[in-house]
Amino acid sequence: MPIQTAMADTTDTLPAEVTQARQFGKTRTAQSTALLEDYAELIADLLATAGEARPTDIARRLGVSHAAAIKTIARLKREGLATSRPYRGVFLTPEGEALALRVKARHRLVVDLLKAVGVPEEAAEQDAEGIEHHVSEVTLRAFAAFLRNLR
Repeated sequence: MPIQTAMADTTDTLPAEVTQARQFGKTRTAQSTALLEDYAELIADLLATAGEARPTDIARRLGVSHAAAIKTIARLKREGLATSRPYRGVFLTPEGEALALRVKARHRLVVDLLKAVGVPEEAAEQDAEGIEHHVSEVTLRAFAAFLRNLR
């Protein structure tokens, strides 16, 4: 179905206000936490591969300024997800490690589903970066069940 046709079909009736507000609220919440999730996942990867996660490395790998990385790292610390030590970089708390593991698992599941429906590897990896933060647990369970049934 062309996108224009699909859009025309949905404009005839709006969902109930409460339903629509809940949908938009879920998206705003996901956008707010997506940044922290990306940082936690990257910090875990850097710690696992390089033994340290320095703000400079984090900024370069995420393509942000050093100041932006420092600001988000401070937010991770305020939320109890990370700590830092002078001259030693950033470390995840147990809560931060658990978050990083959840995000990595969601990412892999979304990539696996996208590849299963024919999306090329590179596109699946890129697209999963956005989807992983917005998909619900219900949808993730459906993805997992779909993949299990394929095997």
